[in-house]
Amino acid sequence: MLSPDIPHDEATRLATLQSLDILDTPAEERFDRLTRLAKRMFNVPIALVSLVDKNRQWFKSSQGCAMTETPRDISFCGHAILGEDTFMVPDALNDPRFSDNPLVAGAPHIRFYAGCPLKSLDGSKLGTLCILDIVVRELSEDDLTCFQDLAEMAERELAAVQLATLDDLTKISNRRGFIALAQKSLNICFRENLPVSLVFFDLNKFKAINDTFGHSEGDKALTVFAEKMKLSFRGADVFARLGGDEFVVLLSNTSRASAQEIIGRFAQSLTDYNQKAQRGYDILFSEGIVSPDMAQPENIESLLEQADASMYKNKHA
Repeated sequence: MLSPDIPHDEATRLATLQSLDILDTPAEERFDRLTRLAKRMFNVPIALVSLVDKNRQWFKSSQGCAMTETPRDISFCGHAILGEDTFMVPDALNDPRFSDNPLVAGAPHIRFYAGCPLKSLDGSKLGTLCILDIVVRELSEDDLTCFQDLAEMAERELAAVQLATLDDLTKISNRRGFIALAQKSLNICFRENLPVSLVFFDLNKFKAINDTFGHSEGDKALTVFAEKMKLSFRGADVFARLGGDEFVVLLSNTSRASAQEIIGRFAQSLTDYNQKAQRGYDILFSEGIVSPDMAQPENIESLLEQADASMYKNKHA
């Protein structure tokens, strides 16, 4: 058996998947109607919308399969997300990559598999729309076209989920997306007794930028700030635009002292930009840092309130 390779953009892919807050959620009609249609259209016993998590594939929608997830290392979909086009296995029993796979040798006794990668708005492949059969078969060119059309519909439904957690202007997480993802990271830090720091940002003199240079230039400042966040923080960090000129980042496995060093480097990156851009104003910020006592778990909303209060104290000082 050949276990699937790890995609080159795995960290980004997993962060995008987690930000959707869709894993382990109840079935939804918008996905179920697509798997019902695929099952009927291609006359197969099983059709799935599968999302490939770090160590498992989990089924957001399942027709004809009692399982809700399987290990990633035996998944067909783990292979499918490595390519751009539909991944098809006409006869798994005679394919050396899958012949001794537990899903082939045992239930559900897969012989045929076809999976079309489902891309997020940033291009990450989050999972597949897939169909399975217990007999050998292939899809014709017309079948493949119809199957890909269904997959595009599934992609649009995932995009709708993603857009609900993204800030329209900066394309980073909004408050809803941040709360969902940051709470999970925070829980892990408390469980593993890892230091964590939350930093609340507020842009200085942002109203003056809008009033003097116009709202389009204000939007430019917000977009630049978000881009610098993307470049400055790690893949494991969770950052977002909360609204207006307020931003936030949760730094996992990071003490307060380390957080201050990180924010110092971030501030320097903005200083370098200001000196080079010469747009008539500087992008500046005030911040508040909160590093909770790991012996006393708190929720992310409470930390946001504390960091916000700390930021305003620093701003007025």
